[in-house]
Amino acid sequence: MNPKDLSLSHLIRPAIDTDAKAPVLFLLHGYGSNEEDLFSFAPELPEELCIISIRAPFALQPFGYAWYSIHFDAPQGKWNDVQQAGETRERLRTFIGEAVEAYNLDENHINLLGFSQGSILSYALALSYPEQFRSIVALSGYIDREMLLADWQKKDHSTLEIYASHGQLDPVIPISWAQQSADFLARVDLKSFQFREFPVGHGVSAENFRDFQSWLSRVY
Repeated sequence: MNPKDLSLSHLIRPAIDTDAKAPVLFLLHGYGSNEEDLFSFAPELPEELCIISIRAPFALQPFGYAWYSIHFDAPQGKWNDVQQAGETRERLRTFIGEAVEAYNLDENHINLLGFSQGSILSYALALSYPEQFRSIVALSGYIDREMLLADWQKKDHSTLEIYASHGQLDPVIPISWAQQSADFLARVDLKSFQFREFPVGHGVSAENFRDFQSWLSRVY
């Protein structure tokens, strides 16, 4: 497949060794952002990784993109469009397959890094299809079980590694949601799982960045 024909817009930083099939890290930005946001991490991430930052498919007004709709005026408060999120999960899975083929990447070493809404989708992808992913970094997100495949529990998660972190002062996604997700993951048979809290709001502190950077260097 020609890279120009891929189904989602994206930015790419090739791995330092372009002669071999490189491991790949896909970046999934947050609600209202775009592919340039997390791509700013790329210069500081392991050179052996190919970095691909994906733009979410739904444009927001006046700017930015979303992976699925959030209804902020819902009677019970904001809620996720779970059906649309499930459709996006499958679109992402398709795109990842396209990118692995188009850029000659290692299909056995696919990793995800998501922030906020991108983190929620990263969880949905990796827990639904653990056989396709090596690791995920989930920043400032949580697990929405309705976005997982119905049979996700029947699958083997024993080769999947997860790093999750959250701001203790997060006003967007409560720290309790991330803690509940951590408790949930502690009962899943993962290869490894690490959950860290940092004294910040809805963002990634320098300490948090260094922490997951070190973790990635170990698992890639």
